[in-house]
Amino acid sequence: MTRKQKRLAVIAGGMSFILVAVLLVMFAFSQSVAYFYMPGDLAKTPVAPGTRIRLGGLVGAGSVLRGEGSVVRFAVTDPSGEIVNVRYQGILPDLFREGQGVVTEGTFETGSNVFTADTVLAKHDETYMPKDVADRLKAQGLWEEGKGAAPQGEPQGAEAKGPEAKSQEAKAQQTKAQATKAQATKATP
Repeated sequence: MTRKQKRLAVIAGGMSFILVAVLLVMFAFSQSVAYFYMPGDLAKTPVAPGTRIRLGGLVGAGSVLRGEGSVVRFAVTDPSGEIVNVRYQGILPDLFREGQGVVTEGTFETGSNVFTADTVLAKHDETYMPKDVADRLKAQGLWEEGKGAAPQGEPQGAEAKGPEAKSQEAKAQQTKAQATKAQATKATP
């Protein structure tokens, strides 16, 4: 085998190795991909039973039913008014409640329109919206980017304050002003 043939053999072997690695990675990703849907999307294009998806929306008012053990049934809705019934067995997040945003992951039961979730994620605060849900709501014109932003006149990133917090802040400023005035009076001979 000549020097040129050895070099070509090494290059061909390296390219083969890279190709196999890329194919394995692509296969692994195709097995773990879960597409995101909202109830309105599922009404337009149904998903085959057994296909793993993410279902996002709001927990329907009055829809949470606790069954035997840790089985919970609830409905996920969206602004289009479509409803998907969900069955989940496990411990729900502390922030899970009716009217709040939720993302579930699982499959549809065969021969039924019930979504069996194996993962339930609840929103973590009043301004959180999963990116996929926010993008869909923006596309429908039902969600605004500035929602939850600081009111005019307050610094960017400041949280909206309730009446109690504002009164405590006013008292603190008043006390600080009195202390400054008292120091100024002592300093004047």
